[in-house]
Amino acid sequence: MHDVLDILAALVLAVGAVLSVAAITTGWIMPGPGQAEVLRPRVWGYGTLVAMAGIGTFLFVGPLQGPEGNFPVAMSGMAVFAAGLYIKRQAMKPARKTSS
Repeated sequence: MHDVLDILAALVLAVGAVLSVAAITTGWIMPGPGQAEVLRPRVWGYGTLVAMAGIGTFLFVGPLQGPEGNFPVAMSGMAVFAAGLYIKRQAMKPARKTSS
């Protein structure tokens, strides 16, 4: 069962990474109920990429390793995940106007 969880976690992280790279390179995000709220899809893509790195670090260093996981590194991954969520939240705000 543990191997199935590892594969499933890696698959979810890979899909998230592919969608974030698509948002960064093309500005496209997957259609859905929250799509209209995202005003800056490239920023959303960067936030998703940071969040995927953080949650991947958390999962593969912490809970999926069992009791011998490295707790400080796992919690650092969770902090990176939260930073990614913050970046994604910023993508829902309009860009700042620059004065010329």
